[in-house]
Amino acid sequence: MSVSDHQQLLEQHRQALLACTRCPAMIRPVVSGKPVLSPILLIGQAPGDKEGVLGRPFAWTAGKTMFKWFAQIGLDEATFRERVYMAAVCRCFPGKNPKGGDRVPNQQEIQQCISWLQAEVALLQPKLIIPVGKLAIQQMLPVDKLSDVIGGLHRLSFHSHDADVIPLPHPSGASTWHRTEPGAGLLQAALTTIYEHPAWRQVLTG
Repeated sequence: MSVSDHQQLLEQHRQALLACTRCPAMIRPVVSGKPVLSPILLIGQAPGDKEGVLGRPFAWTAGKTMFKWFAQIGLDEATFRERVYMAAVCRCFPGKNPKGGDRVPNQQEIQQCISWLQAEVALLQPKLIIPVGKLAIQQMLPVDKLSDVIGGLHRLSFHSHDADVIPLPHPSGASTWHRTEPGAGLLQAALTTIYEHPAWRQVLTG
């Protein structure tokens, strides 16, 4: 299949995704990154309340922090969005938790959304997957403590596709994990590992 055929399939996939109404408790619109044919797949948790309004993932405070991380290793926000496919475990805003913060998607919602991610893995065949935050990491790795999985590279099969996985913590302003030790050091180790990965080098050169 040619590159243009793959691109067309990815654009068709995105149009179908944007029309999804599977989860009635989720707050639309569906939030999706650009249909970028990329060797890197970034997987977030779920959009916040600002992302739907602004029409792109990681559009608010957490995104500012995350894009500062990627700028350290050579890609500013605009370039990252043009060169890396941005997905998520769930694609609509789950709503607020009465006890504070955003509601965590339930298992049924995760399962109802998972086919979109499966299709993206099949279309992109990514060489590198970057899950951001515990919920995203848990879809591919058992997580007791973040310090057990962040800082290194994991080779595994995800939706029947073998890829390198380099997890990152969630860049939430409410979390101190990535700003205090050992988290701060493990974050830097993870970013260095991403920087040294052939897929990142490919994306850096466009």
